[in-house]
Amino acid sequence: MFDLKACYHANLKQHLELFQQMEVYLPQAEELANACFKALNNGGKIVFFGNGGSAADSQHLAAEFVVRFKKERRALASIALTTDTSILTANANDYSFDSVFSRQVEALVKEQDVVIGLTTSGTSKNINLALEAANELGAYTVALTGRDGGAVKDIATLPIIIKNDITARIQEAHMFIGHWLCEAIDELVTQND
Repeated sequence: MFDLKACYHANLKQHLELFQQMEVYLPQAEELANACFKALNNGGKIVFFGNGGSAADSQHLAAEFVVRFKKERRALASIALTTDTSILTANANDYSFDSVFSRQVEALVKEQDVVIGLTTSGTSKNINLALEAANELGAYTVALTGRDGGAVKDIATLPIIIKNDITARIQEAHMFIGHWLCEAIDELVTQND
């Protein structure tokens, strides 16, 4: 019979083991925060996208920027490329699912933007093509990824590779970095406005 308690403790143990190693990502997280702050100060925006759970995380993080995280502050320009079902389905139908994000990047991204692709494997073709498109436009590209980084580690300007093979744990680490980023930007923006 399935042991609920054992499963809970096993997942908690995996989470805690990963989070004890999160300090190693601080230099990359600081680089990400500085890039986002610079973009927002220069009239740019933060663009998020991902598939599945990473799509939901993209929407969550974009909302934290536009609405607020902890502090009362001005709205910050951010968008998730995962929310417009008409664009997503038209592109998938007329072209390919591989280009559902790169087509939007082509239409919406400017040089002063930060473009963040979330992919736990680093091998999602639609994420990789979108980051390549953003690179061509001169935007600052970031990959929140996992495992060994996949192909995306060689595409993004800043790959942040969570060294873990469990999708749920990688996503939890991505959201920790994302929430920390939201708090850091809250502080930087309110100090400088």
